[in-house]
Amino acid sequence: MKSNTFIIFNSIGIYCAIFHTSAYLTYSTSVAVGAHSGIEECKHQFTWERWNCPESALQLSTHNRLRSATRETSFVHAISSAGVMYTLTRNCSMGDFDNCGCDDSRNGRVGGRGWVWGGCSDNVEFGERISKLFVDALETGQDARALMNLHNNEAGRLAVKATMKRTCKCHGVSGSCSIQTCWLQLAEFREIGNYLKIKYDQAQKLEMDKRRMRAGNSADSRGATAETFSTVLATELVFLEDSPDYCVRNASLGLHGTEGRECLQSGKNLSQWERRSCRRLCTECGLKVEEKRTEIVTSCNCKFHWCCMVKCQQCKQVVTKHYCSRRDGSSPNTTRRRNRGHKR
Repeated sequence: MKSNTFIIFNSIGIYCAIFHTSAYLTYSTSVAVGAHSGIEECKHQFTWERWNCPESALQLSTHNRLRSATRETSFVHAISSAGVMYTLTRNCSMGDFDNCGCDDSRNGRVGGRGWVWGGCSDNVEFGERISKLFVDALETGQDARALMNLHNNEAGRLAVKATMKRTCKCHGVSGSCSIQTCWLQLAEFREIGNYLKIKYDQAQKLEMDKRRMRAGNSADSRGATAETFSTVLATELVFLEDSPDYCVRNASLGLHGTEGRECLQSGKNLSQWERRSCRRLCTECGLKVEEKRTEIVTSCNCKFHWCCMVKCQQCKQVVTKHYCSRRDGSSPNTTRRRNRGHKR
């Protein structure tokens, strides 16, 4: 099992002492799978960015150490929470839990002109309720960091609801589709990741009232914190601290920097963001782009021979890849970089 999966299991394990044992055993596997899918989606969304969802970002609570409160932390909490809710909801609809099934609470009601609710809607209310019990219980504090994490957890769950699709089936004589029966289905998880990535780009930094915050855990301090969070929509991601310089290695923060990272300069069907990855990861971080050619051997021209064998040839191919490397005579700590505004 991958180490990042272990970290997720460890975070969830903290909750075992709080949550009823039988329920914990019933849902814990789905919760762990969902959290893992969230982290995998995080890695996909940030593949070609300076911060690429490293393992140091995977601790889902403030249980053992002080967590950062950056824009990136907000995304980790949102996508992990969304992943847990998504998997619980899907498993519920598939009949994996004895006490849960489709959401048919609206069946028979008129949904709009020419259609009524029916079929088997994914039970997001169940997924939301159970995921909240597991994920939110990891935050036991009442300070601004804990409230930030809880807020972003909720934004992740709302993203699952916001991206749901209405699916319909026609009814009528000779396929006339005079009336439709419709139900709600989960979107592909990639769509939820794309949705939250936009929210990440639009995330709001909250400025706390430091004078009132100095009162510690007093009623005035808690009131100041609650007032600040009340001004933000529940669907939006929030953060409290500016991000560190992700160009540079920082062992204390678990950051590896961009030296040695692969980037893309050419290829089919690359997005504009991918085509600019070398500039973003290398050039703007004071590094040069180094081209490396590697010979790879793959199986090719495979043929089936009766019976029953497949024989393949070994084909060699030279692949060109690009990496960020240090300029001659430069130091990673003294290199001049061109960082403008919000850079990942």
